[in-house]
Amino acid sequence: MKVNSSNGFAIATSIAAAIVVSGAVALLIAEPAAATAKFAAETGKSCGDCHTNAKGGGPLTPLGEKFKANGNKMPM
Repeated sequence: MKVNSSNGFAIATSIAAAIVVSGAVALLIAEPAAATAKFAAETGKSCGDCHTNAKGGGPLTPLGEKFKANGNKMPM
Protein backbone atom coordinates (compact mmCIF):
# COMPACT_ATOMS: atom_id res chain seq x y z
CA MET A 1 0.00 0.00 0.00
CA LYS A 2 1.39 3.33 -1.04
CA VAL A 3 0.90 6.25 1.37
CA ASN A 4 1.12 9.74 -0.01
CA SER A 5 1.65 12.83 2.15
CA SER A 6 -2.05 13.75 2.43
CA ASN A 7 -2.99 10.21 3.53
CA GLY A 8 -0.14 10.22 6.03
CA PHE A 9 -1.33 13.52 7.48
CA ALA A 10 -4.89 12.20 7.78
CA ILE A 11 -3.67 9.09 9.57
CA ALA A 12 -1.49 11.11 11.93
CA THR A 13 -4.29 13.53 12.81
CA SER A 14 -6.71 10.65 13.35
CA ILE A 15 -4.29 8.99 15.75
CA ALA A 16 -3.71 12.29 17.58
CA ALA A 17 -7.46 12.85 17.88
CA ALA A 18 -7.96 9.35 19.27
CA ILE A 19 -5.26 9.97 21.89
CA VAL A 20 -6.83 13.29 22.92
CA VAL A 21 -10.29 11.72 23.18
CA SER A 22 -8.91 8.78 25.19
CA GLY A 23 -7.16 11.17 27.57
CA ALA A 24 -10.30 13.26 28.03
CA VAL A 25 -12.37 10.16 28.78
CA ALA A 26 -9.77 8.98 31.31
CA LEU A 27 -9.91 12.34 33.08
CA LEU A 28 -13.70 12.33 33.15
CA ILE A 29 -14.06 8.86 34.66
CA ALA A 30 -11.15 9.11 37.13
CA GLU A 31 -12.03 9.45 40.79
CA PRO A 32 -9.90 11.35 43.29
CA ALA A 33 -7.82 9.25 45.65
CA ALA A 34 -9.07 9.24 49.19
CA ALA A 35 -7.97 7.53 52.36
CA THR A 36 -10.60 5.79 54.40
CA ALA A 37 -11.16 5.07 58.04
CA LYS A 38 -10.70 1.39 57.12
CA PHE A 39 -6.92 1.85 57.33
CA ALA A 40 -7.26 3.38 60.79
CA ALA A 41 -9.45 0.47 61.86
CA GLU A 42 -6.97 -2.10 60.50
CA THR A 43 -3.97 -0.50 62.20
CA GLY A 44 -5.67 0.55 65.42
CA LYS A 45 -4.50 4.11 64.82
CA SER A 46 -6.81 7.08 64.77
CA CYS A 47 -6.90 9.37 61.75
CA GLY A 48 -5.48 12.11 63.97
CA ASP A 49 -2.30 10.11 64.50
CA CYS A 50 -1.20 10.88 60.94
CA HIS A 51 -3.27 13.99 60.20
CA THR A 52 -3.46 17.30 62.03
CA ASN A 53 -7.26 17.11 61.66
CA ALA A 54 -8.58 14.48 64.08
CA LYS A 55 -11.16 13.38 61.47
CA GLY A 56 -8.41 12.83 58.88
CA GLY A 57 -7.33 14.76 55.84
CA GLY A 58 -5.33 17.94 55.66
CA PRO A 59 -1.69 18.40 56.63
CA LEU A 60 0.25 15.47 58.02
CA THR A 61 1.79 15.13 61.46
CA PRO A 62 5.44 14.06 61.79
CA LEU A 63 4.21 10.43 62.06
CA GLY A 64 2.14 10.91 58.91
CA GLU A 65 5.16 12.30 57.06
CA LYS A 66 7.25 9.28 58.14
CA PHE A 67 4.44 6.94 57.05
CA LYS A 68 4.26 8.61 53.64
CA ALA A 69 8.07 8.54 53.23
CA ASN A 70 8.10 4.84 54.16
CA GLY A 71 5.89 3.85 51.21
CA ASN A 72 2.62 4.04 53.21
CA LYS A 73 3.86 1.52 55.76
CA MET A 74 4.15 2.18 59.47
CA PRO A 75 7.71 3.24 60.31
CA MET A 76 9.65 1.03 62.67
